[in-house]
Amino acid sequence: MNCRKVKPIVIFTFILLMSGTCKQPERVVLHEPKDYSWLEEMTIPGLQKGYNDGKYTVREVVMAYLDRIIAIDKNGPALNSILEINPDALQIADELDRELSAGKTRGPLFGVPVVLKDNIDTGDKMPTTAGATALRNSYPMNDSFVAKKLREAGAVIIAKGNLSEWANFRATTSSSGWSGIGGQTKNPYVLDRNPCGSSSGSGVAVSANLCMIAIGTETNGSIVCPSNNNGIVGIKPTVGLISRSGIIPISYTQDTPGPMGRSVTDAAICLGTLTGIDPADLKTAESAGKYPVSYTEFLKADGLKGRRLGLYKRALGNSDMVDTLFNQAVKTIIKMGAEVVEIEDGMGDGYSNASFEVMLYEFKDGLNRYFAGLEEGSAIRSLKELIEFNKTDTIELKYFNQKLLEMAEEKGDPGSPEYKDALRTMLRATREEGIDKIMKEHRLDAIIAPTGTPAWKTDLILGDHFVGGSSSPAAISGYPAITVPMGFISELPVGISFFGRAWSEPLLIEIAYSYEQATKHRKAPKYLITD
Repeated sequence: MNCRKVKPIVIFTFILLMSGTCKQPERVVLHEPKDYSWLEEMTIPGLQKGYNDGKYTVREVVMAYLDRIIAIDKNGPALNSILEINPDALQIADELDRELSAGKTRGPLFGVPVVLKDNIDTGDKMPTTAGATALRNSYPMNDSFVAKKLREAGAVIIAKGNLSEWANFRATTSSSGWSGIGGQTKNPYVLDRNPCGSSSGSGVAVSANLCMIAIGTETNGSIVCPSNNNGIVGIKPTVGLISRSGIIPISYTQDTPGPMGRSVTDAAICLGTLTGIDPADLKTAESAGKYPVSYTEFLKADGLKGRRLGLYKRALGNSDMVDTLFNQAVKTIIKMGAEVVEIEDGMGDGYSNASFEVMLYEFKDGLNRYFAGLEEGSAIRSLKELIEFNKTDTIELKYFNQKLLEMAEEKGDPGSPEYKDALRTMLRATREEGIDKIMKEHRLDAIIAPTGTPAWKTDLILGDHFVGGSSSPAAISGYPAITVPMGFISELPVGISFFGRAWSEPLLIEIAYSYEQATKHRKAPKYLITD
């Protein structure tokens, strides 16, 4: 691959805060370009130290990230990872600066700029669209549980990230990172390569240093795959560890939000702020007593020592170059004091087809519930109305169909025998006959596998060109997974995944952090184009 670097066109913009009910920020150029190189690869601990030492103000930091969004995402390489900038971002920053001046910092994410995937509700001046033109003017009345927890921890939600429309559950063929509202998101390492989805904007924004942390959501691969393609860390928690209330759904059984960051440390800090029991999401009741106050106590450099890991062989064989990097990673893991044993697939039968059936049923039910909760006058009130809207829209069906929406609409309710049988099959095959059985038989602490292959070329005609990945066992079982940069193939990053039993986030963080500290493969992107 012959690549050359594109330097961003530096156009810096101040966001003029508007009073009244105007929902869109006005942008005017007001100041000269500044050097924000100090911001690149900044960590949450580093930022907090800067605040405490009086080196930065929250306004300065938020302004720097907003300027980078304009310079890199909207101009320059035009990554297209951001759908909407929060017009209140600087006002929030000023409020936090007043707290800082009074000697107060409200939580572990104090002054940390965060991007939310745009299927996560914020009760502010930003719409929540799932990337769909049908929801272009949909402004939720309240924060999602995730947005509320972030604000309580002191974070500044600066923007909403582009995504694969409807979290990539719409068409039989699609291009990850494409949405009707946002168009196609680009990979910051090589611009004609795909960022993967559906949390594409979240992954790109973190990788390109357009925010410090981002929140993605995963049903199957939508946190770990964009983390793989964009050279960052992604944590896909146990389903129920973080509430899904206020998040546009696909699957009640598989959906979960999770943090995406440039380091295990940042992702772990963020994860600890998002947990909690939420009466609006009954799954969270299962997490009671199963999460710590903070996950930072598990950031142990010797976290691999004495661990026994299963090598998931089914994920190998898709790419000789990925396999070579993975074998090198295994050698490092063994050198760090872990034992590695090979395991076959070991999953029960029929889980993939059963999962698809479950998603169709739960998508229809969940989406109709979400639409019903929108304020009166919303353009769309049901999945059926959405399908009809798309048929008349000039953008939505330009490249891809909506057959998954239509298949979901044909399903009955979750009380049907077909749904219940599919749910039992997928959970039995991936849990008691899958991960739980494998780990018990081999006495494992975790399972390791390549997260995926290098990013493919984006193709709006033929769609994605997935070669292979390892997300399904953890995603379909609802169990946790963490992906960490494993190295580069040419100029493209790939990751290694660690997954295991339900509620094993502390152990996985120990293992992932130990590997990360021993290797430190993360490198900032260069915005290359292919010759």
